[in-house]
Amino acid sequence: MFAHRPQAIRLSQILAFVALMGACGVATASPERLEADLRALFGEGGSLSLGKVSSAMLRSRVTAEDIVFEAQEGERLLIERYIVSGDYDAPDEVMLEGIRIEDSLTELTMMSAERIVLGEPSRAVFPLHTELDPKEVRLGSLAIDGLVFEMASELAEELLFDTPLQSGQGRMTIDKIRGESLSHAAIGMLELTGVAGVAEELDEFGSGSFTLASLRLEGLTGIDTEGEEKLASLVMSDFVVEASELTGSLALLDIDGDFEDGKGGVRLEGLHVDLARMIELAPEDERTQLRMVSNVLTNGSGELRLDAAFLGSWKEKGEHSVLVSDSQIDMHDALRLAFDINLPVLLPTGVIPADAFADMQWLESATLLGGDLRLSLTDQGLFARLATLGAAMEGITESQYIEQARTQAQGFGMMFGPEAQAVLLGLVELLEGAAEQLEVRMTLPSQSTMSSYTSDPLGLPSKLNLKVETR
Repeated sequence: MFAHRPQAIRLSQILAFVALMGACGVATASPERLEADLRALFGEGGSLSLGKVSSAMLRSRVTAEDIVFEAQEGERLLIERYIVSGDYDAPDEVMLEGIRIEDSLTELTMMSAERIVLGEPSRAVFPLHTELDPKEVRLGSLAIDGLVFEMASELAEELLFDTPLQSGQGRMTIDKIRGESLSHAAIGMLELTGVAGVAEELDEFGSGSFTLASLRLEGLTGIDTEGEEKLASLVMSDFVVEASELTGSLALLDIDGDFEDGKGGVRLEGLHVDLARMIELAPEDERTQLRMVSNVLTNGSGELRLDAAFLGSWKEKGEHSVLVSDSQIDMHDALRLAFDINLPVLLPTGVIPADAFADMQWLESATLLGGDLRLSLTDQGLFARLATLGAAMEGITESQYIEQARTQAQGFGMMFGPEAQAVLLGLVELLEGAAEQLEVRMTLPSQSTMSSYTSDPLGLPSKLNLKVETR
């Protein structure tokens, strides 16, 4: 990530400098030392000018002012003040004020920041012309205020790599960025607040604007090894996008990926998608079918609203473990789906429950010690609208459509067994309004393996003690 590339200083190197400043040398800080390190930092691939470089009289602090670096590629880096506080070899803090990266030909500001504060950096100035061991790059904390950058710049492309914003054109602002315990291998905490942007060509989203109140992640490890990444938690709040291909908002996304405390999962709250507006922007020949789907899902409002939770926990019970899952999807004015699992298992040797949630492949070699599963489907208006739509599309009455569905359910029951037939007939009851809820309960035998079910999925109902109820 921080390896030296033998070439002239490019914008990516400037970015590395702005994001992670550091330095080496003797412990005594002096204006001469900071000036020498800065000149060495920018000694190739451009020209550097420095204003006043001085040290504080009463405390250990050295400051360089009015730094201007002109890169050969045409970029200009300006820093009003660069301040190193504490021991120069192990600084308490490095602060940059008034940072700006410009295109020297057009005077366009590609990136600016009011202030960048690096707490306990491993160096005071990171040399760009010397290859560093990634382990030497560390930050105790990070604070960035008033960050603004143009998405069409090379800088933004590097910052937004592998995101839908990577190829966009426009401007993004971030009020604050805060971080703790940052290294090449892990991030203790990183939080962005007050994010806003206006852009074109946002991948599948099209052109438009977006805002994000906050995004916070904690315990991100393994980022130096592909496939080893682990995230303890991520919380995103109040995301709003208004683009040509998508208009909607999300109140909360909460991911708890740390099962060491016996629980974790994902919660989604306040997902809102403005289907009506999106349909108006769709090709004219597609709008009729899209409106039909929208009317069924939203009862004609054109606004899809959804909440969801996929939660899990585990408990030790002597030699075996009990895994519990409580999941629910609530599509407002349409349906509610709940899925609960209570599964006592004998895990393979060396596998702990926390690992089991991270990688479900353990199920292939685990012994299932009974348990039960419950699926509950509650109609909130969707099935009546499905019956109306189905009848209209086939040119028959709703009662005829429902009887036709009942006949088909009975036919499938003859093929797949009485358990499958009971489920299908329960769905027919929802269609005709005779029931509001369908509940399916499955009890596993006292001892079984996952392969005994996956090898014959069509025979699955007969292997389980299955009960179907409608209310």
